[in-house]
Amino acid sequence: MTRTVVVLGGRSEIGLAVARRLAPGATVVLAARRSGDLDAEETTVREAGAVAVERVEFDADDLASHQPLLDGLVARHGRLDVVVVAFGLLGEQSRAEADPEHAVQIVHTDYVAHVAILTRLATLLRAQGDGTLVVYSSVAGARVRRANYVYGSAKAGLDGFASGLADALHGTGVRLLLVRPGFVIGRMTEGMTPAPLSSTPGQVADATVAALRSGRSEVWVPAALQPVFALLRHAPRALWRRMPR
Repeated sequence: MTRTVVVLGGRSEIGLAVARRLAPGATVVLAARRSGDLDAEETTVREAGAVAVERVEFDADDLASHQPLLDGLVARHGRLDVVVVAFGLLGEQSRAEADPEHAVQIVHTDYVAHVAILTRLATLLRAQGDGTLVVYSSVAGARVRRANYVYGSAKAGLDGFASGLADALHGTGVRLLLVRPGFVIGRMTEGMTPAPLSSTPGQVADATVAALRSGRSEVWVPAALQPVFALLRHAPRALWRRMPR
């Protein structure tokens, strides 16, 4: 049976890079808004070896659309083997501090929408008896910084939710891989000065796929960030509030 890989956030540079690495011999589903405009993404995955590519319309913020989307995927493909949850919104910190609607938009996309779709996916995969979820947290949520506290707080919430969900799924046959990248140099951060220990979407995808194949449940990208943040968690607050993004 052909393996089915679903990318929720089919335009995501990281999600697409993971799809390319998992594509050989697989059916790949690219789910995103304006799915008719995914020509380049579909070509990339096909050239990587996918036996079939399906595009589906997916608006993460439209919570009521999540279940019909998943029901349709199961009806067409029978089972979902790997689901990469790769959508997100960085937003603008300065705007979010003065505009509560923008702050809520960031939190809704980066936390609320993730909770909704992951809960439905966990139920679906439990019933299926197996499957893998890939969730992208961030070092921004490891200890929230003043410089990006709206985005960071959403990622902190997602990290806690995904960690608890992974424990809840233990022993069910369903696996959750939690990935914590640092600053990723790509479209989302274009124009920003890269932070120390930055990575590219390809490097994050390499680490993700390596963790999938080795059976790990968590991975920091790059790995050096884990001991660094183990120390930074104890930095004095007066120093921490001056930390850059």
